[in-house]
Amino acid sequence: LIVEKGIDSEVYKTARALRIVRFTKILSLLRLLRLSRLIRYIHQWEEIFHMTYDLASAVMRIINLIGMMLLLCHWDGCLQFLVPMLQDFPSNCWVSINGMVNDSWSELYSFALFMSMSHMLCIGYGKQAPESMTDIWLTMLSMIVGATCYAMFIGHATALIQSLDSSRRQYQEKYKQVEQYMSFHKLPADFRQKIHDYYEHRYQGKMFDEDSILGELNEPLREEIVNFNCRKLVASMPLFANADPNFVTAMLTKLKFEVFQPGDYIIREGTIGKKMYFIQHGVVSVLTKGNKEMKLSDGSYFGEI
Repeated sequence: LIVEKGIDSEVYKTARALRIVRFTKILSLLRLLRLSRLIRYIHQWEEIFHMTYDLASAVMRIINLIGMMLLLCHWDGCLQFLVPMLQDFPSNCWVSINGMVNDSWSELYSFALFMSMSHMLCIGYGKQAPESMTDIWLTMLSMIVGATCYAMFIGHATALIQSLDSSRRQYQEKYKQVEQYMSFHKLPADFRQKIHDYYEHRYQGKMFDEDSILGELNEPLREEIVNFNCRKLVASMPLFANADPNFVTAMLTKLKFEVFQPGDYIIREGTIGKKMYFIQHGVVSVLTKGNKEMKLSDGSYFGEI
C-alpha cells in the first residue's frame, strides 16, 4: 500500500507538472504579441497616417482599440483555464464537464478564449452555463470587465468618429446659427438664398479659424504658409513677376481673403479708395459713366490709387 501510494503521488506530481508546462506554453503566446513593441509600432503608424489621411488614422486607432480588447480576452481566457488547473480540475469545472482534461493545449486555449469572449461581450456563457462556484465567479468577473471595456470602446469610437471631420461639423454648427438668425429677423427668401450661396462659396463646407492658427505660428513658418497658399495668385500676376521676394511676402501677409457673388458692387466710382483688390479666381466687370465695360480676370487687380 505504501508503494502504491508513493506511485500514485509520483503520477499525480508528474501529471500536475505536465499541466503546468502545458499552461506555460499557453502563456508563452504573450511573447508572440511583443506588447510594448506592438503598441509602439501602432503609434508610429498612427503618426504616419495622421500626417496624410485622417480616415486612415482613425482606422488605425480603431484597430488599436480592437487589439486591446482581444488582448484582454486572451488574458481572461488564460485565467479561465488557470484557476481550474490549480484546483486539479474538479468534476464540476468546465474542463472536466467537456471532457477536455487531456486535450491539446491549442484546443483548451481555443475553448477558453471562446468562453472569455462570450462572457466579456455579454452574448452568453459559451457552450454551457457555469456550474462550479469558481466558474461562476470567473464568469461574473469576465462580464464586469467586458462590460466596462465595451462601454469604453463605444465611447472612444464615438468620439473618434465625431472628430473625423471637425471642420465640417464646425461649419454645420455655424450655419445653423445663421439660419436661426435669418429666421429670427424674418429675412426674405431671396436674402436667405444669397447668404446661403455666400457661405457655400466662402467656406465650401469647412470652417477653420485661420487667423488663430497662423497667429500661433512663428513668423518664418507663417510666411512660408502664406506664400504656399498664395502661390497661384503670385504666379498669375505680372505685378509680382519681377518683384523682390521680401516685398511679395510682405504684401501677401497683409492680404485678406474675400468672396463676392455675381451682381455685387465691390467699389463705386467717386468713393474714397482704401483697398486694393487682386483677383485670384473669377471675372470682374468695370463700368464707366459712358457705360463702357471692361473685364478683369485672374491675375488682374483694381482699386489702386
